[in-house]
Amino acid sequence: MHPLVSVIINNYNYGRFLTQAIDSSLNQTYSEIEVIVVDDGSQDGSQEIILSYGDRIVPVLKPNGGQASAMNAGFRVSKGEIIVFLDADDYFFPHAVDTIVSQWMPGIAQMQARLESRDAEGNYIDLYPAPEIAFNTGDVTPLLLTKGRYNTTVTSGTSFSRMVLEKILPIPEADFRISADGYLVSVSPFYGQVFAIETPIGVRRKHGENLWAASSQEIDVSRFRKSLQHDRLRYQAIAGTAKSVGRSLDGDPGLKDTLHLTDRMVSLKVDPQGHLYPTDSCMMLAWKGFWAVWKYSTYSRKRKLILSLWFLWVGYLPVALAKPAIAWFLLGKSRPRFVDKLVKQIRAATS
Repeated sequence: MHPLVSVIINNYNYGRFLTQAIDSSLNQTYSEIEVIVVDDGSQDGSQEIILSYGDRIVPVLKPNGGQASAMNAGFRVSKGEIIVFLDADDYFFPHAVDTIVSQWMPGIAQMQARLESRDAEGNYIDLYPAPEIAFNTGDVTPLLLTKGRYNTTVTSGTSFSRMVLEKILPIPEADFRISADGYLVSVSPFYGQVFAIETPIGVRRKHGENLWAASSQEIDVSRFRKSLQHDRLRYQAIAGTAKSVGRSLDGDPGLKDTLHLTDRMVSLKVDPQGHLYPTDSCMMLAWKGFWAVWKYSTYSRKRKLILSLWFLWVGYLPVALAKPAIAWFLLGKSRPRFVDKLVKQIRAATS
């Protein structure tokens, strides 16, 4: 089988990366492909770059409306049986689409693949997700209904069945102006299986212009609150989709998810006045985090030990002592050498 594959590139003011994203999509080893480039009202010359490709691509130039609106617009003009999304600041390796098609099977709703993380200059950082984080595959709806999350990847590592997207699109544009992939990976599994590709198919760029980029020196509480608000919207989408297929959430998913609880703890500890959950207390979050680590996470025993101790430390100690633990845990460049040494000793003791 040689299904038509639609690569949909969404772009907003990423002109300096856009050419590489488009070229990487056009230069695939797989031939049955259409490349759709959606510009979401850029003001940096991106539209001129797009138009310079002529009929080699399908251009969609629209007013600014956010990532969800760009992805919706791209899908409306697409024709492929498999839809592959690519952020304009990322790019694919030549074999990416070939790899996806060669492993595609009936019943797949979503395929997810690892990416290489590189900086703006192209220097290798790591794999994403990290090699030690195992993808969840198959029927992941029990995880979504329990804790609202499963191990997956970001936009440029995802591809979807057209039949499934026709059921779940359009993405709610007001709710998912950014990180629209969060909606897709949260609801598509209710309509089919999730499959994983371990071989990296492209590059995810980490640079200072990313909307979710973190400071390497300071705790930016607004970033954690963006994540919490995004989780709220995802939980609503999961609940609505589950109801439509005769299923329901198993309580409050956020209280069983270590990533959500980490963001929630940081938000409350660093700036309690602006915290989104007024009934939270640090001690409650500490124990919820501890419980979620040991009951609901699939981390190694070593990582469970470190993370559960982190929740208790940050939850119970004064702010002055909690902030270093937050920074050292979440902002790697701020971590002093003696903390790295301590972490290694803990890992050695629990291996």
